[in-house]
Amino acid sequence: MEVSKQASWPDDFLCPISLELMTDPVILPSGHTFERRSIQRWLDGGHRTCPVTNLLLPPDPTLIPNHALRRLIAAVSVSPAAVSADKGDCQGQGVAPVSSSSVLGMLRLAKSGPAGRREVLESGAVAVLLQHAAAGDEAAARALLYLSLDGDDARVGLVADGAVDALCAAVSGGGAAAAHAATALTSLATVGVNKCTIGAHPSAVPALSRLLWRGGARERREAATTLYELCKLPENRRRTVRAGAAPALVELAANGSARAVEVLGLLAKNREGRHDLSKIPDIVAVLCTVAGSGNARAIDQALVVLNWICSESNELAMEAIKLGAFQLCEALVNDDNCKIAKNAVELARTLEKA
Repeated sequence: MEVSKQASWPDDFLCPISLELMTDPVILPSGHTFERRSIQRWLDGGHRTCPVTNLLLPPDPTLIPNHALRRLIAAVSVSPAAVSADKGDCQGQGVAPVSSSSVLGMLRLAKSGPAGRREVLESGAVAVLLQHAAAGDEAAARALLYLSLDGDDARVGLVADGAVDALCAAVSGGGAAAAHAATALTSLATVGVNKCTIGAHPSAVPALSRLLWRGGARERREAATTLYELCKLPENRRRTVRAGAAPALVELAANGSARAVEVLGLLAKNREGRHDLSKIPDIVAVLCTVAGSGNARAIDQALVVLNWICSESNELAMEAIKLGAFQLCEALVNDDNCKIAKNAVELARTLEKA
């Protein structure tokens, strides 16, 4: 397998002796991996220690093929011509000159299942994916999404490796990569500690808010889902409000997004959020429409948000009454969904006080 010596590869792909990409990696008893020819020359030269640790090796040490690393290197390695063709574009974006076909190789491994994902995670190749994802590479963003499915330890590890920086850059860049990056952030945020880390990142919530305003249908949907996961942490609700996401969420809710209504339900739990929501034109009309024609999740949360904002504003409560909110509550109090029925009763009581 011929490979360009100028290509920038993860350190774990390179032989510690020759510093060249390995084609036949083997493991010494010390646990370190080397290119077979290089370590064999070392041993044939009379050395009896590990070149990395300098620890004594047993007599006639067994060289164990590192099949996992060899498969990964084979998946991401390309010809010198391919690397050269990609090098200019990558360097122009500050990305290591690893070609798009290499990233696709890692994506295939990540998609193949748990074993393939572990190969990528343990190979040191994640850094390459992060660089390409940050530059807007859709395949790299997808690969990171698949890697995040390997469990909570993988999710925490990816965040520790700098995934939030790369994914936020991809979200800011827009396009197909932005949608996959937002989905990856959602996956990472399912771990409690990551909710805090992602939310506190200076670019995360603002980038998602901008995607709500500027993205296509899919990008907006994925951004709303990410914010829903992040806003389960109270502090992230304030960040979302301050990033200006609420009006975009109301617009998305008007277009039939139940997820957007659920995010509004979380924002309404925060006083600052309720204050911001109450200033959005037509919010009462949008919520009344959703409560009258949405799915169960959307109806439930629309009633919750209406109750919150109407309890703090007689003006909004009177608007809701004029739009038929009382009649809507009467129709919903006997709903088979207990939560919807309960929230309809509570909203009716709030409106009676107006």
